[in-house]
Parts: sequence; C-alpha cells; structure tokens
Amino acid sequence: MIKLRLTPYADTTWSWDGTRYTTAGRSSEITPFQHPMLEHLAVTDGTRTLLVFRERVAGRPPCDPATRPLSAADYDRARALAAQWPVDYVLVETAPRMPVRVTAGACGIAPLYLAHDASSLYGSWDMADLRNHITGLCAREAARLLIYRPRYGSETLFRGVHRLTERATAFYGGHLHLHYPEPALHGTPRKLAPDADVLGAFVQAIDNALDLRPLDLASTVFHLTGGFDSGTVATRAAQRYPGQVHTAALLIGGPGRAQQIRRRKEMRTILPFGERDDLVDAMQDAPLHPDCARVRGELISPYEEPLHWPFTRLAGILAGHGVRAVVTGLGGDEMVALSQEEYPHRSMGEITDALPWIGERARQALEYADDAIAPPAVVNSMTLLALETAAPVLLRAGIWPVHPFTDPGMVQLGEWLPMHWRELKQLQRRQLASLGLSTDVTQPVERESFAEVVQHTLTTHAQPLFARMLREGSALFDAGLVDPDGLRQAVTRVRDGRYSEDDDAKLLEVIHLHLATQAFL
Repeated sequence: MIKLRLTPYADTTWSWDGTRYTTAGRSSEITPFQHPMLEHLAVTDGTRTLLVFRERVAGRPPCDPATRPLSAADYDRARALAAQWPVDYVLVETAPRMPVRVTAGACGIAPLYLAHDASSLYGSWDMADLRNHITGLCAREAARLLIYRPRYGSETLFRGVHRLTERATAFYGGHLHLHYPEPALHGTPRKLAPDADVLGAFVQAIDNALDLRPLDLASTVFHLTGGFDSGTVATRAAQRYPGQVHTAALLIGGPGRAQQIRRRKEMRTILPFGERDDLVDAMQDAPLHPDCARVRGELISPYEEPLHWPFTRLAGILAGHGVRAVVTGLGGDEMVALSQEEYPHRSMGEITDALPWIGERARQALEYADDAIAPPAVVNSMTLLALETAAPVLLRAGIWPVHPFTDPGMVQLGEWLPMHWRELKQLQRRQLASLGLSTDVTQPVERESFAEVVQHTLTTHAQPLFARMLREGSALFDAGLVDPDGLRQAVTRVRDGRYSEDDDAKLLEVIHLHLATQAFL
C-alpha cells in the first residue's frame, strides 16, 4: 500500500506534492500506491503528525490528502478513529525528537516489509526495494519454507528485512522494535435456531463484504476458478449485477482440467455473467518458464505467487483491459476449516525420509519453527500469508485485490457455523446448489488443483535450473539449508519419471528460494 523512508528526530512538517508526502529537506518521504480504491490523509496538532493510508469505503468521497491542522484533543480522537477503520490501513506517526511509529491494520491485503540503517526506517510492499539492507539468510524461516510449514510472523527469509504483521506496530528511533498486538479473540460454533437461514446469512455476508468497498464493475474482474470459494462470490455478484461481472482464471492440468472447464462454463451459462472471460493456461504458460521474472534473475520475493509466470501473464492481460480490481475467493478454505477437536489431523509440514534435500542446519532450526511467530490474528494467518503472495504481482499491474472471505462478518459467520455446515465445504456447495447448478459443479468427482502444473514444471522447466544449481552451487548449500547430494538424488528420481507428489512437489520451493538468494544476495 505504501513505500516509505522515515528519519526520526528530524523535521516532521509534512506536505503533499501530488505524488508523495515529504518533510522539509526530504529527510522522510512516503509514497502511497495510487489507486481509485485507496485514499490517504494527514493531520497534525502542530507537534504530532498522523498520516493515514487506507482502502476507501463506499458512500464516502475520497479524502483530501493535504495535511490538516487539528487541536490536540481532536488529534487524539482522529488517531482512535483511524484504528477503527473497517477495511485495510497503515498508520504512520511522527513527532519532533521522537521515534517514528508504523502500525498495520488487520486485513493484510498488501504486505509491508521493513528494514533500517543507522539513521532511517525503510518500508515497501515490494521486497526488492529493501535489497540493500539484507545481511544474510534466516535459517529458521528458510526451514519453514522448505518443508511447507509456513508461520506468520515478523521474520522473513532474509535477515535485515522484517514483515509488519497485522495490527503490529514498528517503533524506530535508531533501533527497530516490532511490537505484536494482543491475540485476536474468536468465536466458536453455535447451535442454530430451528428457523435459521444459513444460506441467507451467507449471501448477506458476501453482499456486505462487496458493498463495503467502492467497486467499479466496469474495471473489476471476479476470479472464477470453477471452485467453491471464488464460485460462490462471483455467482452472487452476477445475480446482483446481471451482465456486468467479468471473470478470469488460470486453467489447471491433469484429470481435473476438463471438469474445471465444464464447471466454469456451467456457472457462466446459468448465471448472467458479463461477456469477457480471460483465461491463461497454466500448463502452457507454466511456472519457471524461461521468460519468468524469477528465472531471468529479477528481484522477486520468495513470498510472491508460486505460479508466478502464469499469474503475471493473467495480471498483464487484465491490466490491458483496464482492470483495476480483482475479487478473489482467497480465505474460503479457512472460513469453513475444521478444528483439531472436530477433525484430528497432522499439522502441515513434516520432515520425512522422502525429503533428502533438507540440510542439517534446516533440520536443527525446525526445532524452533514455532518461536517468534505472531499471535492469533483477526484473519486466519494462513489466509494472510496467501494474500501476501498475490498482492505484489497485482500491484505492479496497477490492480488492487479484494478478498471478501477476509471480511470480519464472513470470518465470524464461519466461526459460528456448526460443523455439519463447514465439513467438506457444505456451506459453499449448498449455496451453489441453490442457484440450480448441477452436481458436476456442487459435487465434482475429480480433484481440481495445480498439482499437475507443479509436476509438469518440475519435470520440464525446473530441470535445467536444478542442473545449474548443482553445478554452480547455491547460498542454500553454503548455509547448510539444502543438502546438495540429497537434492541431486531427488532431482534424478523426478527426471527419471519416479515423481511422488506428496514430497517432490516441495522441490518447487527449493528453486524459488535458490533464485531469490541469487537475485537478492
């Protein structure tokens, strides 16, 4: 949402020049992402200054960005109200002879990475802007990523670069202190009233989430994968705005591909969608294609979209049509997820003998994988990590993402629903069935995922990248995070046609981390 450089203890008289906020002598500057869905403002009581960067809400004109003077009491009220904003925001606070403060909202739609030197704090939604502040690799975070055991916290792959997590505050006065918030409180399943209209409540929650922001349907696309989450959101929008809701998706491979195409076609035929439907074939434009920015050595964060090339291709196509917002189904899995008490299951990310490439230092670091992570968030932490992967690609294309399933009303509805409404996504299935869609849509037989896309990538485009990595070396080898002999063994097995999805799919992360270390280090 913003890029910043803040110098504490310096002049804090801020002015807006039409592109950015700056202080006298440009000792500090903040550049907001310019977008019709966003706004920014600044207020000062003559000593303290509060700069607010946030999503707009519907029914309100955009704020005047010029700095406005307030009394000290009104300033305090403005600060309290700014933290109650119902959608995403970032707050920056400065005062003479005081450290600077940066606080994130609860939604986490765009990441904010932070770094510092001896005099200033730097921040950006694009990790590439902080490259010069990197001092090495964080073994614990690398280990989490290598075995697909992600944890939401301030640590990133690179020492010297930090993630500002939801509701957290960064204090900088020469040293950086990141303060986590109190744990977010969450509800538990409730007993339904005999006349409870669950689908009605679900539809109303979708409407509320979409109506909260000033979406311009002429420049908005709805992600319609054919799955339950994006499907329920997009079909509801098509019901409300006949002929105005355009769609887009990545096509998968494998047995589920034909089914995906059928399900999408049925949704678009039964519901009054708009004419335009932009598709990118992720098998044809597979990840790690030679034209992919990652492969070309560009500064692509290891947290960005794993399917970077096809996702970037789709974002470019949408931008070419004048699209400025994309509505997704991200967060739908977590909205209806079952707890360990309801459905005991193994935690995500385990080391097995089938992962011979995990280096000794990574294995040791995993003992502390759950240390230093953020407390429970308002939005599920796995959802927040997913949002972080999608945002940079879209922002570079001038597109702002909208995720209805992260709306507090949607989150709360999911927490309150009894297990039989959440199990196997019964909520989404029943909503789609209520629209007259067939069992091919509501009870699909084939699995639809990007597993076959990943396998295709690892058996084609990835092979020369692995060969070069093994031949020329890697910072991951040097740090003891990846074992080269174990990697060679796994790559040979995949090349010879003995691919095992459960374990070998994780090799994609090895390449992503290797390419990131090459570019950033």
